[in-house]
Amino acid sequence: MIADALFLGLEYEQIVILTVGSLVGASCALVGSFLVVRQTAMLGDAISHSVLPGIVVMFLITGTLSSFYMVAGAAVFGVLTVFLVGLLNRTGLLHEDASIGVVFPALFSLGVILVTRYTAGVHLDESCVLYGEIEFVALDDWLVGSRSLGPRAVWITGAILLANLVLVCTFFKELKVTSFDPDLAASLGISPVLLHYLLMITVSVTAVGSFESVGAILVVAMFIVPPATAYLLTDRLNVLLLLAVVIGVASAWVGYFFSRAFDCSVAGSMAAAAGVFFMLAFLFSPQHGLLGRWLIRRVLARRFHEQLILLHVQSGTGRTSLDSLAARFNWRSGRVVAIVDRLVTAGLVEKGAGGVRLTVKGKTAIEESGTLPLVHVD
Repeated sequence: MIADALFLGLEYEQIVILTVGSLVGASCALVGSFLVVRQTAMLGDAISHSVLPGIVVMFLITGTLSSFYMVAGAAVFGVLTVFLVGLLNRTGLLHEDASIGVVFPALFSLGVILVTRYTAGVHLDESCVLYGEIEFVALDDWLVGSRSLGPRAVWITGAILLANLVLVCTFFKELKVTSFDPDLAASLGISPVLLHYLLMITVSVTAVGSFESVGAILVVAMFIVPPATAYLLTDRLNVLLLLAVVIGVASAWVGYFFSRAFDCSVAGSMAAAAGVFFMLAFLFSPQHGLLGRWLIRRVLARRFHEQLILLHVQSGTGRTSLDSLAARFNWRSGRVVAIVDRLVTAGLVEKGAGGVRLTVKGKTAIEESGTLPLVHVD
């Protein structure tokens, strides 16, 4: 009964899809948050693609698609990607973005060539890697002998999420200080390079563990978009991590129901849903959104104009006419009237036949603060 309430009476296959999508969204967002705050988000994109040859090479060596060998191959090529990008960057001939643009297409194209040349007839192809097959995850059970333990993808993505949680909880302080101040971390005896490669290995393992289920497109989206969305909503790292995970899970759910309604790609819809959440935060975030920043600038401009009026009224003798205020600042008379009305409502000035003058409250506020008061009337 509880399960029915939680999953809205969905069928078993649909519950598995939502579970896998949620686990992928949470695990990718968790480690992707550190990529975003380190300003290396595109390196996560590069790793998500360049691990493909590692998967194929391990299949060619072992002849099996065992998750252990796939993860091992992906980790090796993930580290190789980071090493090659760093090597090109250290030459001084290329910036990091250009180095990424050189390395990951080369490795990814190598993987595509290997897939198309050597894995014909095997459940491993470029379409599977790019788009995934999340619609069919409920059909692939993990068999131990003759006993089924449930969908293999749930176990794999669940184990990856658990491993990522352990990593973040264990090394949270180290990851935090190396992300924001590597020099301070080095002075404290923390190796930024070691933590960097540990994070990149984690990104590689997370990517390959999610490939077959959801594909590279959704993996890249979940690595970057939910953390970037959370980045617009908070300035605290622990809150950012929590928000990124929540947004990743919400993207999986919203995307799935969108795909059901419009009969389209599930993985693509989940990635699109993450993009919609980002656009909402980009526009409406209280501090960093376009609308929020516009409102802040508008409020500051109103306060500045109010202070100009108070300063001019304070420096005059007797009452100051509205026409003189308009002429002094080259403002329209309607604008001056609106500003003065707000000051009157705040009780800082009073209007009379000859114009406006400071009230006792206005004079007291200026004397007590040593400067002009900030005025804001809702």
